[in-house]
Amino acid sequence: MPRHAVVMITTSYPRFHGDGVGSFIEPIAKGIAARGHDVHLVAPWHPSITRQPIEDGVHFHFFRYAPTASLAVFGYATGLRADTALKPAAWAIAPIAVLAGWRMSRRVAAEIQATVIHAHWIIPGGVLGALAHGRIPLVVSAHGSDVFVAERVAVARRAARSVLRRAGWFTACSDDLKDRSIALGASPARSETVPYGVDVTRFAPDAAVRRDVRAGLGVGDAPLVVAAGRLVRKKGFEYLIAAAEAISARHPDVRIVIAGEGDLAADLQAQAPGRTPVRFLGRQDQDQVARLLAAADVVAVPSVHDEAGNVDGLPNVALEAMAAAAPVVATNVGGLPQAIDDGVTGRLVPEKDAAALGAAIAELLADRTRARALGDAARRRVERDFSWARTAARFEAAYDRARGKNTET
Repeated sequence: MPRHAVVMITTSYPRFHGDGVGSFIEPIAKGIAARGHDVHLVAPWHPSITRQPIEDGVHFHFFRYAPTASLAVFGYATGLRADTALKPAAWAIAPIAVLAGWRMSRRVAAEIQATVIHAHWIIPGGVLGALAHGRIPLVVSAHGSDVFVAERVAVARRAARSVLRRAGWFTACSDDLKDRSIALGASPARSETVPYGVDVTRFAPDAAVRRDVRAGLGVGDAPLVVAAGRLVRKKGFEYLIAAAEAISARHPDVRIVIAGEGDLAADLQAQAPGRTPVRFLGRQDQDQVARLLAAADVVAVPSVHDEAGNVDGLPNVALEAMAAAAPVVATNVGGLPQAIDDGVTGRLVPEKDAAALGAAIAELLADRTRARALGDAARRRVERDFSWARTAARFEAAYDRARGKNTET
């Protein structure tokens, strides 16, 4: 297998150890580097970045574009308001950021004699990749919000179509995203689904961690339901809060904790007054999330299509909970049905159905034997099908296909 020199373009990456923003990009980059490839990651600068120039074989190139830190709103989940609309500041700064990102990508590609450019998110990462690639093979990967923006915004749709025409190979993290991207212009013959992986060492069942976390939360032996993610509409946390009363009617001592931060924090907290069993933990780093999942009796992933039609591709927390052998109750949207076999490796319920969500959670809390069986089967599924090493190998194959296509043309 030929060794590649990869320019990986992204607008999100964990800015520091444990950062949840763009957390799935890190194991992709490091996994490809671990396979012997030269990986140079190009991303926007952000004031919170504490990365070393090289980490685990990944070289970092952060481009500056904003005159002040307050205008650093390009990437890192800062450009969208509640994941439904682009913020005015993001529109204003985008042309400058794209120019700076293109220059950095082109310079790095020339310096390392790149054999492939791998752009994450069709918009805007794919735009940077398409501008920089020249005759270098281009691989583009969709992750969710990029497809949504292209479907809803005319100028983004035109840009996405141009990017997808130029791509030698295209990947999406779920079949849903792949099909929607094909409708935008991706070639069916040069497109595939490459699901995310999960670190089964970091996310794993651990009896000692379970005891410590539950003691710290003051839960003890009471039933514990955990949810985690950004506080935006597509995560569907309002439906979990709405289900809390029905769950507590069957399990009066239940505790429901939601980890994360976001634009809807105040709205969700107002929906869950003090008398409900719901507690908000705020931002938790990845290690803290791993500990919470290990302590959970049930993990809820109530993703939905939000009011604008946006939906998650494949929520990381679902795979992470499965790796922790926690029984998962999720909705039947996006890539979740590809990861969870209803009744075998978790439970799937209709989206936006608080009654069904609450009933499924309450049933698993009542039947610990079944819950344990689902969790054990989920971990076996993740270990077999969702390793980051497997994901990296599939991206390596995508690079080879794109390179072959580029040679043919």
